[in-house]
Amino acid sequence: MNDEHFMKLALSLARKGRGFVSPNPMVGAVIVKNGRIISCGYHRRFGGDHAEIDAIKNAGGKVAGSTLYVTLEPCCHEGKTPPCIDSIVENKFARVVIGTIDSNPLVSCQGINYLQNRGIEIKTGVLENECRRLNEIFFHYMETGRPFVTVKYAQTLDGRIATATGDSQWISSDASLKYAHRLRAEHDAILVGRRTVSRDDPKLSVRLARGRNPLRVIVDSGLTIPLRAKVLRDISLSRTLIATLKTAADPQFKRLAASGAEVITVGADKNGKVDLKKLLKMLAARKISSILIEGGAEVITSVLKNNLADRLVTIIAPKIIGRGIEAVGDLNIRKLASAKKISIEKILRRGDDIILDGRLT
Repeated sequence: MNDEHFMKLALSLARKGRGFVSPNPMVGAVIVKNGRIISCGYHRRFGGDHAEIDAIKNAGGKVAGSTLYVTLEPCCHEGKTPPCIDSIVENKFARVVIGTIDSNPLVSCQGINYLQNRGIEIKTGVLENECRRLNEIFFHYMETGRPFVTVKYAQTLDGRIATATGDSQWISSDASLKYAHRLRAEHDAILVGRRTVSRDDPKLSVRLARGRNPLRVIVDSGLTIPLRAKVLRDISLSRTLIATLKTAADPQFKRLAASGAEVITVGADKNGKVDLKKLLKMLAARKISSILIEGGAEVITSVLKNNLADRLVTIIAPKIIGRGIEAVGDLNIRKLASAKKISIEKILRRGDDIILDGRLT
């Protein structure tokens, strides 16, 4: 068996941490001795043991002279847990095979250099593309300083996210709804506009999938969100943050803050609305590495118009309603050559729906 075989196993283990480890990356580890797997491990939850330590503990410490396969460069700094490189040296590994180098400036190549300087053989770049894709959110955040933004919406075959009266529940199938909840679990925050809260009164939580509830972010320039909205009545379920143009002196600002939500003032864009670029920068400073934007049309249009989206997930239901609310409004594109281009990565079937998962190029 070659290095790629064991790295594929490490990748499959890493995926088990999806929805539980962010803002940390998903990491898997496999320990091999004399061509035989003696232990496996993965990063199970944020603040818990890293994959290397989990695998070492599962092996009972009997790993001297073996090879460690790990999807990401072992850490060399003190965080929620001690640096993994110390345990690798102490347990006398002969060889470490690494999927990809860590982009975190506190780690990048320093873990590799540390291990090499202590006589451990290192090999890097094994299934590197697969390892980077697994943690595209982590790498994007580390390399750009911006949250990875996914725009997700469900539409009819004729491109409507609601009828002319605003009725939108439910355009997609139950199976697609479960998929949408898995997406929520994979992101640090979920963002919607105040119209979505007022019209649909969503909980914006993870109920149909495994994973943590994301931070709920409501964009409400004028603070018109109803005080009886579910996102305010069940604050204990998940934290809620409201971004507005209003200041702390505003009476509604005080009322909403008293409900348990966090209300923050963000500068205005040229249209007199909450500046989403500024908001994303503020969220990044709070270590929010990924945001799922679920609507409505005004927010989706603004995000696409300002080139703030990295990923687009469109759920297409086999329904036609004619006149209604468009998923995306005017992007000020007048020539087809200027159209937003999407690289389709996956095409899925959930119930009767088709799901297109792509990256904006």
